[in-house]
Amino acid sequence: MDPISLLESHYLPGTVVHRVLLDHGRQVAELATAVAKRLSRTTPVDVDLVNEAAWLHDIGIGLTSIARLGCGGVAPYIAHGVLGADLLRAAGLPRHALVCERHIGVGLGIADIDRQQLPLPRREMCPETLEEQIVAYADLFFSKTPDGPGGPLSVAAVRAKLSRFGSAKVAVFDRWHACFALKGH
Repeated sequence: MDPISLLESHYLPGTVVHRVLLDHGRQVAELATAVAKRLSRTTPVDVDLVNEAAWLHDIGIGLTSIARLGCGGVAPYIAHGVLGADLLRAAGLPRHALVCERHIGVGLGIADIDRQQLPLPRREMCPETLEEQIVAYADLFFSKTPDGPGGPLSVAAVRAKLSRFGSAKVAVFDRWHACFALKGH
């Protein structure tokens, strides 16, 4: 499966949103794939799934309303994971869809959805598999910008960003970082 071809079946090459998805997807895929390859020496991990899903995890952003990223949809940005998961399920990629749906922050639970009154389906959307966790972890280090790649953020910056949502979210990141951090990262 070629993730770039799938992205290009939804986003016209040369558009801002296409460039944002390629820049951000490349960054997340490089880190996530490096983590997966290192872990695969001692732990079963589907490296191909991690790479492909990292490229595709934000495929739903074009259906949201974020003008600065060239996204002309009507949905709120927080819905991009669920919307992207729908696109990936329609493409016959159910495992990729779960990565997409569960990659927001360190995951969103029903309590998060209720507390923040998020316009999302009321269900657990936290990374469960190792592959889902690796992509969500890698995504935390990179932002999407119309001006080219954004990041990588420092560990302190990621922790600060997550701390707005409570110490439990930071604790999840800290557990992931203890397992996934690469030398020099």
